[in-house]
Amino acid sequence: MWTTESLWFEIAVVSIIYALGNILMGHFEEQTPKIRRVGKYLLTLLFVCCISIYFGRTTSMILLSLFIIPLLYVHGYYLPKKKGINGWSGEPKSKYYEFRKWDKDIFSK
Repeated sequence: MWTTESLWFEIAVVSIIYALGNILMGHFEEQTPKIRRVGKYLLTLLFVCCISIYFGRTTSMILLSLFIIPLLYVHGYYLPKKKGINGWSGEPKSKYYEFRKWDKDIFSK
């Protein structure tokens, strides 16, 4: 009855990653348009499923796990060293908003 031989496994893995990411880190995307967030999810899902179909599940899971390398670079090196922003808390908020090119005057609305 339970099998992981279908693409539903890849869909579940990508969906769990995005769900946890949105729950734990969604406050950093507060001014990102919803359509862009949904598009990013669908594009990642399409990428992982296509790689799985054409090159196998192992390859798709390895490529999915390799996405951690840019994450560690951006949050561990680029933001703190080059931009002066804490890569895990987004502090100071003014620098983070400036980096994202968002309106810094969020309380005037």
